[in-house]
Formats: sequence, C-alpha cells, structure tokens
Amino acid sequence: MNQRIQSYRPAGSPPGWSRVGDEVRRIVTRAAPELPYQARELLSALARLALFCDGEGMPATAEVWLAREVIERFVLVGCPHVGESSRGNYRSRLLRLREAVIGEDCVTGKPAKLAGSSPARPYSRTELADLWGWAGGQPTEELRWGCKTLLALGAGSGLDSPELIPLRAHDVRRPSHAGGPVVVAVRGSRARLIVCRRPWDAVLADAAERLESPGEASYLFRPSFHSRGTNTVTNFLCRTKRSQGVPRLVMSRLRSTWLVDLFEARLPITVIVAAAGVDTLHGLSRILPFLNSVPAGEAGTLLRGDA
Repeated sequence: MNQRIQSYRPAGSPPGWSRVGDEVRRIVTRAAPELPYQARELLSALARLALFCDGEGMPATAEVWLAREVIERFVLVGCPHVGESSRGNYRSRLLRLREAVIGEDCVTGKPAKLAGSSPARPYSRTELADLWGWAGGQPTEELRWGCKTLLALGAGSGLDSPELIPLRAHDVRRPSHAGGPVVVAVRGSRARLIVCRRPWDAVLADAAERLESPGEASYLFRPSFHSRGTNTVTNFLCRTKRSQGVPRLVMSRLRSTWLVDLFEARLPITVIVAAAGVDTLHGLSRILPFLNSVPAGEAGTLLRGDA
C-alpha cells in the first residue's frame, strides 16, 4: 500500500505538483488507508485540494490544507467544472482525511451547504454594518472583542485564519503620532507588514492595547486560549450568538472584501500582491467576478494613457 501511495502522480503532470506532491503523499500515508481504492480516492481528492491551495499561495502543510475553511472554499470555488455530487464526494473524503490526520472538529461545527454563499464573495457595506452590530451585540465581552478583532483583521488587513491565529498583541504596531497608520506584522512563511485600512485601524489598535501589558506577549485573538490550532477561529465562532438576517462571519469573505476594496481604490497591482502575501496573480483571480466594471469611455482613456 505504501508503495502505491509513494508512486502516485496525478494525470497530466499539473503545474505545482513538484511543490505539493511530497506533502500529499505524506498526509495520505499518515491516514493509513486499508484498501487500494481508499488510497486512490484520498490521493485524488487531496491532490486537487493541494494544487488549488498552491495556486492561492498557501503553505504546503496538512494543517493549512485540511482546515475546514479551506476545504469548504475548495469545494465551492475550486471545483467549477464538476457536478454537485462530485463536490460532495470531495468534501466527504477530505473531511474524513482531516479527521484521520488532525482530529475531530468542535461538536457544533457543521460543513457549509453547497448551495450556500461563495466563500470568495465579498460582503456588501450593509452586510459589514450588520456584522459590526452583531459583534457588538454578543452576550460576553470576550465574544464581542473576539468578533470585532476578526472583522478588523479580515476586512481591515486581509488576514486569513492561519495568519491571525499566531498573532500577538505587540504584532500590531500602533501609530506614533496622531493620524498615523496601524501596521500588522504577519508571522510565518508569508511574513510581511500590512497597513490596516483606515476604517478599521482604531478597532485594531484598541484590541491590541487592551491586551498588551509589560513583559507579557498576549495573543491578539482569544488571548486566554493557549492551545492554538487550525480550528481556533472555527471553534470560537461556534460559541457566538447568531442573529437573524446577519450573514455568517467567514474569514475568506472578509479577505475578499479587503481585496476588492484595494482593487476598487486602484492601488498598483504590485502593492496588492505584496500586501496579500501571494506570489502569483492566480491567487487573486477568484475575486475578479466581484470587481465593478469600468465604463467604456473611461476604460478607453485609461488604455490610451496620458497625452
């Protein structure tokens, strides 16, 4: 069985396989499938997920690929040319693989329905306002600040779950003068500095200031929760109180909202790519359907260039 797994290669030698192949084989080996057809199904599903994540600029690790948010994003966005039943099969195989390799999710966690909102769809201004009101209406201070921090990190700084979980309060650098920017120092393989968007910088600065104390490096999100894992955000959101008519808080949708905001502000593409922490434009392609079109006259002027 191990030899079958180690010799696996997806058909067509797709680009990126050289970067993800070893980790795909390692993960399936660790899951220890008992029958050849089980190994083949898991390898096929995980290879598709791994290549999708590679195109999104994500690190090649089981903890990232098999995060529930990432699996749901792949099923809803990364399988555009397969039927609903096939997408359901991919989800069940990947969740089974996740359970075997990482462990079970929180008891209240449930997968999103295939017919649900795309995790790439940005929130509207009204939806963001509703989410802010929902965050402020949570029953405990811990839930209120946790939700507000997620909103500021996602919609204000474009961070996804794997990037925000290890953040410490002192990773948020508050302005040294009135009106100065709030900067987030992202950790990990995509380490970089991100300037928070102006509407969210005060929220992020307040979240860091209320936690940080001399000689103590508090986690920015869930500071009292010292066991950090890929399901840290998911487990937290399971504890929040839902409100009718308010969309579910999804970090990938907050990141898309941030990206669309940057594109609509016409920032240089090099600035956006660097801030997003991706190596290729392919990782940004999923938000293209949500960008506003430019009127023909204005587009012609832009294409022609300055006089």
